[in-house]
Amino acid sequence: MQQRSLSSSLEVSCLGLGCMGMSEFYGPRDDSESMAVLNRAIDLGVDFLDTADMYGPFHNEELIGRFLAERKPSVKIATKFGIVRRPGEYARTIDNSPSYAKSACESSLQRMGIDHIDLYYVHRIDRNRPIEEVMEALAQLVREGKIGHIGLCEVSAATLRRAHAVHPVTAVQTEYSLWSRDAENDVLPTCHELGIGFVPNSPLGRGFLTGTYNKDTQFSADDFRGSLPRFSPDNIESNLAIVEAVTQMASSKNCTPAQIALAWLLSKGDNIVPIPGTKRLKYLEENIAAADIVLSLDDVNQLEDAITHLEIAGERYTEEGMKGLNA
Repeated sequence: MQQRSLSSSLEVSCLGLGCMGMSEFYGPRDDSESMAVLNRAIDLGVDFLDTADMYGPFHNEELIGRFLAERKPSVKIATKFGIVRRPGEYARTIDNSPSYAKSACESSLQRMGIDHIDLYYVHRIDRNRPIEEVMEALAQLVREGKIGHIGLCEVSAATLRRAHAVHPVTAVQTEYSLWSRDAENDVLPTCHELGIGFVPNSPLGRGFLTGTYNKDTQFSADDFRGSLPRFSPDNIESNLAIVEAVTQMASSKNCTPAQIALAWLLSKGDNIVPIPGTKRLKYLEENIAAADIVLSLDDVNQLEDAITHLEIAGERYTEEGMKGLNA
């Protein structure tokens, strides 16, 4: 597994592992299966695990904690604070206060059984609180040795510049894929300019870019895609055109659509580290194999030419889920 630098002092595998789905949002969880995926990921060279306190809530960090205690792998852990949920509810509030940042960090350390978080993200940014205040609080956690690096999720370019002026931001995590390219407008260029790493979440479009879903797909009650606008039957039908373009290139490269989608992201810059999530061994192995697929500039241009004129139908989230985006 090749390594990439999110900063001069944080080097990680070129593909990380998003662990959210091991706890909720994508159907029932199976801890034993998830542990097998985590172990296999390490065997395949993945050393960058992404979690958050709100996944579960709390279950995902506890699962990672059990894995770290059993396997004792040499990995970098990224987790997040800022979204507050009650167990069993999707509704959320955003809390970026210094006191909450400190208490959330302590709780995450305790749940995972570690004394240092490699990369600590603000999961969603409170528009009503100065980002300078938030960064000062996180900088104090860096000085205390509780966290190594600071990250921001779903941040606007303007807020990112203000934050970076207070303390270096190591990475920005935002949804970025062949059907979610808003980051290319200003956030990704700002990351390139300032030397900040970029971590695309949902790099497979929550599975849509794999070609698995169509208008007849029925999602289970505990799979939140059933409530997402882009996955409504009408919007899926409209959005399938982008899958067709990806599938055509995959056929020409003798690989899967998922691998093309990941290879495309890897081609967009050496500071980009996608974190495809899965709780299935076969999908993990398929995703990791994408690291060996190299798309030429002609390949990238051909793929982008095929999809640039396509309009993606539907928002990324429900109104509740849109809270804090591009803040």
